[in-house]
Amino acid sequence: MRYIDPHIHMVSRTTDDYRHMALAGCVAVTEPAFWAGFDRSSPQGFYDYFRQLTETEPRRAAAHGIKHFTWLCINPKEAEDPVFAREVIALIPDFLDKPNVLGIGEIGLNKNSCNELSILEDQIALADRHNQLILVHTPHLEDKLKGTRLIIDAIRRNTRIDPGRVLIDHVEEHTVRAVLDAGMWAGMTLYPDSKCTAQRAADIIEVYGNERIWINSAGDWGHSDPLAVPKAALEMRRRGHLEASIQNVTFDNPQKFLGQSPRFKIDE
Repeated sequence: MRYIDPHIHMVSRTTDDYRHMALAGCVAVTEPAFWAGFDRSSPQGFYDYFRQLTETEPRRAAAHGIKHFTWLCINPKEAEDPVFAREVIALIPDFLDKPNVLGIGEIGLNKNSCNELSILEDQIALADRHNQLILVHTPHLEDKLKGTRLIIDAIRRNTRIDPGRVLIDHVEEHTVRAVLDAGMWAGMTLYPDSKCTAQRAADIIEVYGNERIWINSAGDWGHSDPLAVPKAALEMRRRGHLEASIQNVTFDNPQKFLGQSPRFKIDE
């Protein structure tokens, strides 16, 4: 099968992971800017990271026949210091013309703090000014529902943002309806022991349908699986899901959402 992994942090993966993903049918990845496994001490660290996302990773992916696209931001985990965060945000416009940049992300909330919310609003405004797609990180566990509601409200306050150009990721059973009802897209992140397993993702699709929803692996520094998307497809196939439904959440839906950026082009 051909598939897109629309949220995976390839800077934390080995080159062998690219090879295994290509063998499994991956044709494109999109990589949101996020935490480096440690808190960076200066805006220059983010500048170098943005270079890595826009220069190095596309070359590494291309060696295995995979298209690499990226999103830029300061992530919510490092957004607690507003002065520092705004220095990083000031760097982003210099990179928005890079050929693999799709938008602003993954912005959002980590601890649902006032400072995080302020920086979230700044980055929503940045996306608005530059007509960029938005990819959003929702917080973990008991804070997820509250954080998701805060995020939806923050996006709605900027009335120029088209909700159909916003993807809210890491949805679970108790948050997916709010995202879809808001007219936004929903992403399910498939982790071995947190967020959403393949079995839970299949359950959610069976309850809420397969429109405006995708699955991704995140594949970051923690316990994660870069082959989570094809493994979830196998789970859906085992349950008797139609091939069209499987293709919808693994290829067609990511292509439709991401294709709102003229830069997202993959071979048909």
